[in-house]
Amino acid sequence: MHIEVNMKKWLRSLSGRQIRLGMSAGISAILFLALTGVIALLAGRQAEQHIDQRWDSEGGVAQVSCFFSPNAGVTQDSISTFEHTLDSALKEASIEQDSPNPGARLWADAYSADGTITLSTDKGSVEADALGIGGDFFLFHQLQLISGSYFSGNDLMQDYVILDRDAAWQLFGSTDVAGMYVNIAGRPHIVIGVVERPAGKLYEAGGLDGIRVYVSLETLTTYGKSNGINHFEIVMPNPVKQYALNYVRENLGSPEKEVEVLENSSRYQIGKRLRLLLDFGTRSMNGKAIIYPYWENVARGYEDILALLTLFQMIFLVYPSGVLLVWIVIRWKNKKWTARTVLGAVQDKLQRAAEKRRAQRRSGEEKSWLDEDPSFSEKEQKRRDREERRQQKQEARRRRRLEKEFQTESKKSGKKK
Repeated sequence: MHIEVNMKKWLRSLSGRQIRLGMSAGISAILFLALTGVIALLAGRQAEQHIDQRWDSEGGVAQVSCFFSPNAGVTQDSISTFEHTLDSALKEASIEQDSPNPGARLWADAYSADGTITLSTDKGSVEADALGIGGDFFLFHQLQLISGSYFSGNDLMQDYVILDRDAAWQLFGSTDVAGMYVNIAGRPHIVIGVVERPAGKLYEAGGLDGIRVYVSLETLTTYGKSNGINHFEIVMPNPVKQYALNYVRENLGSPEKEVEVLENSSRYQIGKRLRLLLDFGTRSMNGKAIIYPYWENVARGYEDILALLTLFQMIFLVYPSGVLLVWIVIRWKNKKWTARTVLGAVQDKLQRAAEKRRAQRRSGEEKSWLDEDPSFSEKEQKRRDREERRQQKQEARRRRRLEKEFQTESKKSGKKK
């Protein structure tokens, strides 16, 4: 009740301008919090950028991506050499797998090449954009399955194909076609699954604007038109900050001008978003002959969106912070207290609180004694009587001693006279 009265009194003391400033600052703070939630939501929806969280929920790994120019000369052999070197480096660094699961791995990687390929069935043929994959590509890119399943670039059988919905309809007139065959350059390949092609403005602008199929790198290289391996991704242990990023950059064996290496795990953090704002104008300049795949174009698009939202977020934070700072300064200048009065008031409150606790403790102790022994009053009275008699005896002995000392001093004084 007392607080409510003081609040009403304080509100009546405010001017119209102060109320408007307070309300606008409150709205700005609410917008800041709302943008914080929107940023977290948008960043969290980019599943392809958070493989590290699925691989190790405790945060001991990092996801790193590499994009190559056609002149980088990356081959399956060079990637195999990198993989063997990585195993040795982790062993030397005493980073070992401690999972009880015998199939557990310390790292996983994937590589891919883009190109085109022609597929045909009895119902027709399709020339489609294709990705020739190797390694655990679908671990990093978990497309929505309509039917069937994924395949791995490490499988012994390399004649698998995954179609998107449009390709399945054009080749078979259905999406339930897992297990059926398509011909690629006269060679039968098994349709192992059908996926939903991601849709949206960013995906279409990023290069996913037509039929897309997924085949093994061997199939694309042998029977289609391949641009060579131009994407590599890995999730691996990251015992210290940027360990994984630096290791991949130094050991992949590609000239710096022909490759771009980035750490996906941290790309949407506040520091990276602020740095992106500082690089505004030069961000889109790229002197490397690198064509990004659709998923990286989408990720970069979200980086720009999140950077813009971060700018508004900072504006909505600065305004209420400034209003609060001005209010504190005004209150400080008009203060009617000093450090000494505040300290005295605090000490007084602490002392009163301590006395209150002591009184409550004594009251609790007396209550417990009474509860335990109904004859407490009689026993306590006897104890007090004994204590009073003891004090009386002590006082009598003290008086006798003083009288004796006085008599002794008197006799000594008479002899001297």
